[in-house]
Amino acid sequence: MEHGDVNVVYTVEHQLPLIMYIGQYFFFTGLSAGSFVISVIATLLGRKEFKPIGKITAILAPILLVVAPLNLIADLEQPLRFWHLMVYYNWTSPITYGSFLLTAYPIVGIIYAFMVYTDRQTPAKVLGILGIPLAISVHGYTGFILALAKARSLWNTAAMPTIFIISAMVSGIGLVVIIAAIRLKWFNKEASPETREQDKRLILQLAQFMAYTIMMDLFLIVSDVLVLLTAHSDALEAGMLILTGNFAPLFVGVEIILGAIIPMILVLGPTRKSLTAVVVASILVNIGVYAMRFVMVIGGQTIPLS
Repeated sequence: MEHGDVNVVYTVEHQLPLIMYIGQYFFFTGLSAGSFVISVIATLLGRKEFKPIGKITAILAPILLVVAPLNLIADLEQPLRFWHLMVYYNWTSPITYGSFLLTAYPIVGIIYAFMVYTDRQTPAKVLGILGIPLAISVHGYTGFILALAKARSLWNTAAMPTIFIISAMVSGIGLVVIIAAIRLKWFNKEASPETREQDKRLILQLAQFMAYTIMMDLFLIVSDVLVLLTAHSDALEAGMLILTGNFAPLFVGVEIILGAIIPMILVLGPTRKSLTAVVVASILVNIGVYAMRFVMVIGGQTIPLS
């Protein structure tokens, strides 16, 4: 038997420490934070026409935040040990402080929602002011955790927490617009024409606000990508991955074009007074923000560390 040279090539799969459960957690905490901030703004303004929006978003925020940690529990290899985060602390880990935030924020949110629904304006305003830093911190710390990963060029940027917070506002406003439009069309038919027109104007105003937050989000994203493209080789590789690589369809196509540029055209262009157009824009915005979470979480781990 003749023995020749044998070349063996091993294909070692590149495992991802974080899967899409984490991206979904980021998405739902963002929706919750955005909804809570909108509710508090409506409550602080104290105008009668803002009350329905204030109440809707007050109840949305804690519900969404209950859904969000379920993704973290599902991601655990031993889900029944999730409570260990609440009793065993590592004071050098941001996740420990995140556990405190995930405990404090829903408590404040539930009490705040009760005060809003029982029309106790003064305590609602006080709790709202106290709750805004918690809401922002709950979502901002998720971006902060990613930014601390020095070996992941797509994550390791000072802009990451701010990008997460602004995108949370974008998606939160979009969700509120969708729910407010559903309420107006199917659950508020008996209201007077004046009230319905007033509700429609409020929805259109929210959509305008959403468009301006999209502009802020785009500015941060473009700035972040430009820094990646002019930094070291690993950062350049990360930038090209989302611009021309495997994640370009999701980043450029879904997040930027479908989830940001088209919604801005719908909301600021000739269709800006159309309720259907702003609802479509809001749906696209949330698709875009979800795509952003996927690109960041999965795309950020795609480039091997060795």
